[in-house]
Amino acid sequence: MPQVSHSPVSAPGWRAWLIWTVGVAAYVLAVTNRTSLGAVGVDAAERFQADASTLALFAVVQLAVYGGMQIPVGVLLDRYGSRPIMTIGMLLMAVGQLTMALSPGIGIPIFARILLGAGDAAVFPAVLRLVATWFPAQRGPLMVQFTGILGQAGQLIALVPLAALLHATTWTITFGSVAGLGVLFTILVAVVIRNHPPERGADVSIDTDTGVIRVVTSAIDTGVGIRAAWAHPGTRLAFWSHFTAPFAGTAFVLLWGMPYLTAAQGLDAAHAAGIISVYVIAGMALGPVIGDLSRRMPYRRSFALVLPAVGVQMAAWIAVLALPGPAPLWLLYVLAVALASGGPASMIAFDHARTHNPSHRLSTATGVTNAGGFIAALIAIFLIGLALDLQGAGTPETYSFEAFRVAFLMPIPLWVLGVVFIVIERKRTRIRMGLEPDRRR
Repeated sequence: MPQVSHSPVSAPGWRAWLIWTVGVAAYVLAVTNRTSLGAVGVDAAERFQADASTLALFAVVQLAVYGGMQIPVGVLLDRYGSRPIMTIGMLLMAVGQLTMALSPGIGIPIFARILLGAGDAAVFPAVLRLVATWFPAQRGPLMVQFTGILGQAGQLIALVPLAALLHATTWTITFGSVAGLGVLFTILVAVVIRNHPPERGADVSIDTDTGVIRVVTSAIDTGVGIRAAWAHPGTRLAFWSHFTAPFAGTAFVLLWGMPYLTAAQGLDAAHAAGIISVYVIAGMALGPVIGDLSRRMPYRRSFALVLPAVGVQMAAWIAVLALPGPAPLWLLYVLAVALASGGPASMIAFDHARTHNPSHRLSTATGVTNAGGFIAALIAIFLIGLALDLQGAGTPETYSFEAFRVAFLMPIPLWVLGVVFIVIERKRTRIRMGLEPDRRR
């Protein structure tokens, strides 16, 4: 491993905070881009004359590209650093939104969502790398939590200002404006972001307690790193934790929440937006709480935090679906808060990946982990759309309470599958760590 001078390390300076701030602002815009279709799903269905399966395909393609790009992005980050990868990511999203703004038919918007997914995939891992290279290791977990929490503000931007702009102007103006913001941030990222402090010759992280300096890199050549990461049960535990905890909330906010609340539950747009806003705000509020609890119980996080978050979501989801008619408003707010717990709980998965993998495999394990939640989300989104179509309720004019009631059963098997594998891989991880005896021997 390359040796770097062990000079005293001071607290992060103003430049580190400026770079992180720009990185987080870019991530906020990325989340806005990611959730923009969900905020205006009904409008999109009407504009493109899309049935439920086609509308779901927009989100599925975007998530599939996002998930599929995680490991390649890790490779590119290791080779080129955060600045060029983030710049390209912001530019791809700007082009994607401009394409969306000018698209007259079905085929081109799907291509636009591919561009959005590819660009979005570059941003969060790049910001996490900036945290690793510009801040002391002791601040890493807290900075990662703050990055994730602040980024979710992008959902509020998509939900309120973006939807309001669309209803006040036109589709072209609205998505063209978002594309303009993307161009602005492309320039801002290129000008402000730097891969590492000028006094260091490589992307490194520094432990301020020990003075140890580690190069932030990853070994993914010919798939060796991927196989090695997946071979560790801790990585698989991370994958299934991220697969299980956040996908329902992602599917709800990314596409099906607004149509469900307005068409099935009979709420007006303002009340529906209020419920999804509560989801976003609750997730931001729960993040520091779950993060602190995770720090306090490093060996019980799966049972004490991840599985309870999944259980709360399932309970609230089933309670709403079990009612013979529309749910009371308070129960829908409970559902929003329950779904919001999944996001912060899923961040524990990244700590599993970091804990159980050496530094040279960090990007690989992070990419594998991050892909899990989006694989589950795209499956859920597609199955809900397919279920609506099979019931003859695939367009806004035919959406109904009963059709959504059946379609929203689709996430339940995914929760069950994820819980089973979390329990299995948790046990294997504890055996690997020597915390439980291996009774198979």
